[in-house]
Amino acid sequence: MPDYKPCPKCSSVGATKVGYTWWGGILGPSLLTHVKCDNCGNAFNGKTGQSNTIGIIMYSVVMLVVVVAVLVALRLFL
Repeated sequence: MPDYKPCPKCSSVGATKVGYTWWGGILGPSLLTHVKCDNCGNAFNGKTGQSNTIGIIMYSVVMLVVVVAVLVALRLFL
């Protein structure tokens, strides 16, 4: 089991890697080392011990730009 930082909410050292989220599917949580505290259920970055909110927002914006670019490219070339 990998060592993750303690939970910023309850200071528990037990955390489980999140495999899937609504905002990032399978790829997002892996890129952000998104873990969930086994004690209180708080989700956070396992490497830093901090919130992933900024990372989630940046990931979502980048994915939106990629999707729009693909749709525009399909519209132009088809």
